[in-house]
Amino acid sequence: MLEYHITATRLDAHGSVARCKNTEITLDTDLAGNPNAFNPAELLLAAVAACMLKGIERITPMLKFSLRGVEVRVDGARQDSPPKMASITYEIIVDTDETDRRLELLHDNVKKYGTVFNTVASGTALSGVLRRKQVQA
Repeated sequence: MLEYHITATRLDAHGSVARCKNTEITLDTDLAGNPNAFNPAELLLAAVAACMLKGIERITPMLKFSLRGVEVRVDGARQDSPPKMASITYEIIVDTDETDRRLELLHDNVKKYGTVFNTVASGTALSGVLRRKQVQA
């Protein structure tokens, strides 16, 4: 079983920092908001996106899937009472010449094997699409 560890420290009333391995992330813990840091909800959405991207990195060599790039867009809707993410939607945009069937296979694998994806999906309405990047004319 894999285990993970981070440490988060309050810096002041305007922000905090999370540390893991050899890096850190500035956290928006200011009640007024901090435009230079991720707030907790944004961190959750970023974790979902990072999980999808890491899954794609793991899956593409196994599937011999060729791509030039990937972009993930994630949106969350928060409800107030009780406070929670009511829904999360995503769009994975893949720059590739692979067939539509192979794109579906990639998406199926992202959903099936993503640790954060499956953790969030078990308690929140999580849905989205994986599509091909449109060629710019």
